[in-house]
Amino acid sequence: MADFGRGIKAGIVTGIVYTVIYIVVGVISVHGSLYLTDLIDAAGLTPVVSPVYPGFISSFGIFSNVVRGIIFGVVFAALYDFLPGAASVRKGVVLSSFLWIVTVIEVIYTTPGWSGVHGTYYGGTVVLASLSLALVGIMSALVFGALTGLLWDRFRAKRLAEARKASPILLVSFILGGIIWVLFALMFLIGRVPLIIVIGSEFWWEQIVTRLVLFLGLPGWILTFVAWRKTRRGESGFKWGMAGGIIMAVTGIMLLPGVLAIIGGVLSRRKPAIESGTAAIAQ
Repeated sequence: MADFGRGIKAGIVTGIVYTVIYIVVGVISVHGSLYLTDLIDAAGLTPVVSPVYPGFISSFGIFSNVVRGIIFGVVFAALYDFLPGAASVRKGVVLSSFLWIVTVIEVIYTTPGWSGVHGTYYGGTVVLASLSLALVGIMSALVFGALTGLLWDRFRAKRLAEARKASPILLVSFILGGIIWVLFALMFLIGRVPLIIVIGSEFWWEQIVTRLVLFLGLPGWILTFVAWRKTRRGESGFKWGMAGGIIMAVTGIMLLPGVLAIIGGVLSRRKPAIESGTAAIAQ
């Protein structure tokens, strides 16, 4: 089983440290920009672009970063044994890069005019407005992953029972998928999403994506739960995890739990180490 407690602790501290770093960098950036503006004004020149990225500090509240840190830490704990590299820092960087790529795909899929989108995700920033800002987003993701890996080594590991290693991955997929589905169902119930899709309106594609989450996300979520239950019993959840993951991934918004379900389904075909050891002794 995965050491989720260790991942949550590392994620919480990462979220706090990450926020402090962004505040410091943001303050330095603001003061540097003001100084640069004064130099430009003194020279009588007109600035082509504003050197200050709008919302650089205000977009990163400590609460949201801690929540993302918890999610990142849980996913990190579930995938830890399967991430490449021997060092935890390298594993964290690999995971943050993976999540950044997944989020970019999700943004492109769910947002018309995606090239100007910027926002936050489970472990950093996704900014597609320009190449320079995209690089800032990638760097923030790598910092988040490296911090989590570094802190992972600082917390004591627990002794965990051996089971099919894919079980924690399917569990995380099931939990994340359920949270996302419930949030969108609540938005639909309180009227945040109109009942009729108006093609040509500004948010018509978002309305379609929301309905995909509501009507496809639920069966995908249920299939993932079945796959997890099978792995808990020591069976393979390959078919159920693959089916549930693909269905959730099609919705776009549930892409991350869908990808995790697919990974968990594939890895559940491997037998746990305790079974392999017993078979070897029997021979």
